[in-house]
Amino acid sequence: MAEIRLTRTEARRFILYKQGLLGEYRFKGKNGVLDFIRQAGCIQFDPIDVCGRSPEIVLQSRVSGFTRAMLYELLYVDRKLLDYFDKNLAIMPVEDWVYFERERENHRKWERSHEEIRQVHDRIIAALSEKGPQCSADLDISQKVDWYWSETKLSRAALEHMYFSGELAIHHKGGKAASGKAGPDHAPGSWGNNKYYDLIENCIPEEILKAPDPYPDDFEHRKWRVLRRIGSLGLLWNRASDAWLGIPGLKAPERNDIFDRLLSEGSIRPVRVEEINRIFYCLAEDAQMADSCKREVSGRERCEFIAPLDNMMWDRNLVKEIFDFDYKWEIYTPQSQRRYGYYVLPILYGDRLIGRIEMAYEKKERKLHVSNIWYEPGVRETRKLERGITSALKRFEAFNGS
Repeated sequence: MAEIRLTRTEARRFILYKQGLLGEYRFKGKNGVLDFIRQAGCIQFDPIDVCGRSPEIVLQSRVSGFTRAMLYELLYVDRKLLDYFDKNLAIMPVEDWVYFERERENHRKWERSHEEIRQVHDRIIAALSEKGPQCSADLDISQKVDWYWSETKLSRAALEHMYFSGELAIHHKGGKAASGKAGPDHAPGSWGNNKYYDLIENCIPEEILKAPDPYPDDFEHRKWRVLRRIGSLGLLWNRASDAWLGIPGLKAPERNDIFDRLLSEGSIRPVRVEEINRIFYCLAEDAQMADSCKREVSGRERCEFIAPLDNMMWDRNLVKEIFDFDYKWEIYTPQSQRRYGYYVLPILYGDRLIGRIEMAYEKKERKLHVSNIWYEPGVRETRKLERGITSALKRFEAFNGS
């Protein structure tokens, strides 16, 4: 299959346009949130909230008019989105539940502290059936058991296992509210990290729960997930990458076979980027989009702040090659060893990553505090750039207060 040839500038434009980060906003409002997540397959979740949680920052940079309440409502009121594991802990369309049955089956076969969990299983089902959504603290089960990262309460381990194995879903996060609707301590836009679980049949439509696994064969399942990740980033290469995290059992030999199969089927196209020796790949359906990026993209130069776990940052080696931007999320780096800061976001301006920004939103003051901005070498601090940063900060502060 003929290679698509791009300059590095064209490759940047293609990735950014695919991501909805270049030119005019393609994704708008609540429907735009759904459209982007369906295109991306999933967005990665992280609970840390310094200036917005990671999935919220992902969406605010792409979706015109985005508010925190939109994501909450789509997850826990409309139930068109779902918390589950894909690229680690992720948010995905609810209809994608059917693709992950093998993961749920693996948890049913084995789990840490399996016997202790089995002994309280029926008790938890009865509590949920009688009282509605429950969190770990609602259950009078204080026994400690071995769990994934450390010892924990049996109530938490049991609820998480039943969630992993598909008996329960996360009904909502935050304060107590059995209905899942907004309330004084459970308001969309101010949701916390405390998980309330409910029976799976109360959260996902019956037709989805009863649908068969579309890819019962392991190879075909992993092929689907590789294709999904390529589409999620726009361009991806066949090499070890954090972009493959969360695909169990995907080793280099099988990944090679999958790329060969996808090429022979015409599902992907090889992409050659000037001055880079490795071959990249895009979805075949995106080839026309890649070709259009050879022309100047019309519209204003947008300035956006990019989440540390943003889809376009999943392969930081790729970002370094194409964007000439070396990024490390230093949140787990000891303070004395940090080059920049605890929670630092890349700054996108036009088709370049031009720097990074450290900021925090103070909820009591309802104000965004910027600690520092570091520009990349060679970036000229023009009035136009200053206006772009100022406009982005105002939008970002409004999003944090939404």
